Amino acid sequence: MLRILLIAVLMATAWPGAMGTMLPNQPVRALDLQRYSGRWYEIAHLPMYFQRKCLDAVIATYTPNPDDSIHVHNTCRTADGMKSVDGVAMITPGQPAVINVRFAPAWLTWLPQVWAEYWVIEVDAGYRWAVVGSPSRKYLWILSRQPEMPHQLFDALKQRARQRGYAVDRLMMMAPLN
Repeated sequence: MLRILLIAVLMATAWPGAMGTMLPNQPVRALDLQRYSGRWYEIAHLPMYFQRKCLDAVIATYTPNPDDSIHVHNTCRTADGMKSVDGVAMITPGQPAVINVRFAPAWLTWLPQVWAEYWVIEVDAGYRWAVVGSPSRKYLWILSRQPEMPHQLFDALKQRARQRGYAVDRLMMMAPLN
């Protein structure tokens, strides 16, 4: 009996979905860009270089441009005050929930390295919250239209992200739960 328990524990440690249902890590099938546009409050994210100085109050605002690109304006509070950065995003043709984003200057647009691919992997039917990840599972953001998120909802989103293979134990909280 002890041997079976030990094997189960080792399997669960080695493969996150071994003891539960795995979910595919893929973008949602449909995304209404007009409804997705606007202000999003970041509730949590996996650690990443570009957000290393953000303490909290992270806001991403998406505004569609006439040329079908999307203006991205991100802000956060750092030890030195509020900081912001502007970028541009492009929707992948035929894949509305696959978004390529760059914050590098426009003259570097031709370099593939300046673009990062993100997927909207979950979005509420009312566009009140969204989960954005990357194909590599290295990046993950949990977003809300409100500056706080109910604890129960956050736990459910976190669990589904875990089932997709994201390292949710490393999530950095940027906003309070209620």
